[in-house]
Amino acid sequence: MEKKLRQQKANIVKVVLFGPESTGKTTLSKQLARHYNTVWAPEYAREYLQKKWNNERKTCEADDLIPIAVGQMKLENKLAKKADRVLICDTDLLETKVYSEEYYGGFVDPLLDKAAKENTYNLYLLTYIDTPWEEDDLRDRPGQRKEMFDAFESALKKYNRPYVLLTGSKEARLQIAVNAIDKIIANKKNLASFSKSLEK
Repeated sequence: MEKKLRQQKANIVKVVLFGPESTGKTTLSKQLARHYNTVWAPEYAREYLQKKWNNERKTCEADDLIPIAVGQMKLENKLAKKADRVLICDTDLLETKVYSEEYYGGFVDPLLDKAAKENTYNLYLLTYIDTPWEEDDLRDRPGQRKEMFDAFESALKKYNRPYVLLTGSKEARLQIAVNAIDKIIANKKNLASFSKSLEK
């Protein structure tokens, strides 16, 4: 099981959209994938939980989190092989860990906890709550958006993850994200060139 939650190595830039529900993560994932002519990894939890809701009229339970995490990593690892330079991830296991802590009284399955801390990404794009709340079958905390945002930002700080805050219009957010990702791509190229010069 532990192996199923682990990232496979890939020589690409990995970017995560991170933050509370209904803050534009999926919209921006698609925009960034188009901009970089690459693929994006959707949020597996949405597909999984929508099926559960449709079939059983039940929402997420603590026992669902490991199957969701396994499904997410399977998707990410598969798409990492198809990505061109950059992989955009609509979520990661650290986000699942934050939800687990917030919804289930601080409980996090040890396997999820370990994988969330060990899997690494080049950049997190933290989406602020200055977007309209959009109701659906799965979203359930419109009155606690600030508390959820604070929990996500705290996790990034606690685990020393590199992140930029996205606020404002869709266009403004896209521009902030692109500027940050372009810097990482440029640094990676410079590092690769430097390494090659040392080999000569």
